[in-house]
Amino acid sequence: MSIENYLVASGIDPIQFTDEFYASVARFHKEIETFLAQAQPALHWQYQVPELGEGGTCSIFGQLAEEPYDLEKCLGGKTVLNETILRQVTALVEFYRKHSTSDWFGVYQKRLNSQGESVLIKLAYYGAASRPEFPLTPEFAAMSNNSTVGLSGKGRIINQVDQYRAAGGEYYTCDPKVKAEACLPILDMDGVVLGIVDSETFIEHIFIGEELALLVAIVLRLSMVFGNGNSAVQTG
Repeated sequence: MSIENYLVASGIDPIQFTDEFYASVARFHKEIETFLAQAQPALHWQYQVPELGEGGTCSIFGQLAEEPYDLEKCLGGKTVLNETILRQVTALVEFYRKHSTSDWFGVYQKRLNSQGESVLIKLAYYGAASRPEFPLTPEFAAMSNNSTVGLSGKGRIINQVDQYRAAGGEYYTCDPKVKAEACLPILDMDGVVLGIVDSETFIEHIFIGEELALLVAIVLRLSMVFGNGNSAVQTG
């Protein structure tokens, strides 16, 4: 999928971006390929998660659940495919962390959970402990950007979270320090949602220019990991 086609499919107006933006996405893509060829990330099949509040909707920030989230169980075992995906996703998270100013970043794949429900499952991340699954339901989307993007396939770039919430925008607060967030869909060649990425920072107006170009490059590479191994990022 070309960069422009991805922006259009994800609801981001490509006319606002310069040639330099497209060149930056393409440059990051090349750097990502070089990094993936050499990366040997440590895999984490379990991670700590916050305690959920009453009804299981909201996380209790700073209070961890006794039991870690178990990816092996939720993904159906340590199969060759699951390990390959997790290894590549973990490496991409490492690349993003090295090049981004973001304080939190997570990659979610659209899957059925152990209860047979359609959800976004967090495969790898960095930053504070956070919710492992986001239900893909209209009810949860009413308060969650992640679920909204996962259902609609349309990205959300919020460079002023406080202003967005004051205007009545739905927002699932994982960390009260977050001031800006970019949540973008991972799409296959037909525009079907394969997952999402979520990036959050403690300062406003971060998701522009090079920072946004980096995120788009990561998303395009993740579309290859999740469903289109023979895809290539095109600048046209």
